[in-house]
This record gives sequence, structure tokens and C-alpha cells, in this order.
Amino acid sequence: MTRTADSSRRSERSRAAILRAALELHREHGYGGVTIEGIAARAGVGKPTIYRWWPSKHAVIIDAFMEHIATELSFPQTGDHLEDLRGWLHSIARVLAEPDIGPLIAGVVGAVQHDPALAEEFHQRIYVPTRQTTVAQIQRIQDEGRLPAFAPDVLADLITGPLWFRLLVAGDPPDPDYVDTVLAVMAP
Repeated sequence: MTRTADSSRRSERSRAAILRAALELHREHGYGGVTIEGIAARAGVGKPTIYRWWPSKHAVIIDAFMEHIATELSFPQTGDHLEDLRGWLHSIARVLAEPDIGPLIAGVVGAVQHDPALAEEFHQRIYVPTRQTTVAQIQRIQDEGRLPAFAPDVLADLITGPLWFRLLVAGDPPDPDYVDTVLAVMAP
């Protein structure tokens, strides 16, 4: 079971140093090369400090990613649900295309295939909230008659799947033009 960090016992300076160290080490060595010992050494803290706030390296890595990309992945609320979805997908494409972040995300997704604890953390903290947001938005667009009346979760897969395919399989991160092409197929 994943514990949440106790922010009342946390030094902001140490927290920031730990998250920065985790991202740096991940960039340099990939997920498999990151260790709590390495994070602690790079951040200038003791291992007990990390374990007091996070149960494992995967929890630190997920928090580091979430903090780094959270401001870039806000969902627009303009009132035009299709354009809001487009803006959301554009922001995802931009994050996936960032040279410092796209490969890191691809590395974590790869590691998820072999690390059940990381898979659970990724699923609960990243996949589920993102999917819920996307499915809810698709349902609003369908209610307006602007997307086909397929199951919203299937449309979410059909719309977001190509972005992940481009990053993970083709090695060519999506861009906003690609997002627009995918949406044009779904909502001509």
C-alpha cells in the first residue's frame, strides 16, 4: 500500500532537492538506474528522510513527474468542450515532445511493464485521473452531438492512443498538428 507524504514533517528545501535529484538521475540513467541511495546522495539528504516521506523510488519518481508537468497539463475551461479537449490534448502533446520529459515518461511507461509497484502508482496517480478527465470531457462533447455516440471510454482510447503510440512505439512524439489530425478523424 502506498503511503502519502506527510507534508507537516517535510522541509521544502529537502523535498525540492529530492524531486530534482530523482528527475536528474532518471534523465541520466533511466528508471532502472535510479536508487534511493543515489537520490539521497544527489539531494544531500539521508535515506531515512526519503523513506519518511515516500515508500519507494517509484513514489518519488511519480511525484517528481507530477510536480514537473502539473502546471503544463491544466484542462482549459472555455465553455467550448471540443476546443477544451483539443487544448488539453495539445498540452499533453507538448509535454510528450519535451526532450527532457518525453523520454522520461516513455522510460517510466516501459518500467511499468515489469514493476508492479510502479504500475500501481502510475495507474492511480497518472492514468486514472487523466482518463477520468478525458472520458468526462468526451461525454460532454457527445451530449452536444459533436462526437460519435460510441462508448466514451472507447473514444478516449481512440483519441489519446495515437499520442502514446507516437511516443512509445514510433519514437516520434506527437505535436499539436497531429492532435488536430486525430480529432478531425473523430469529429469532422
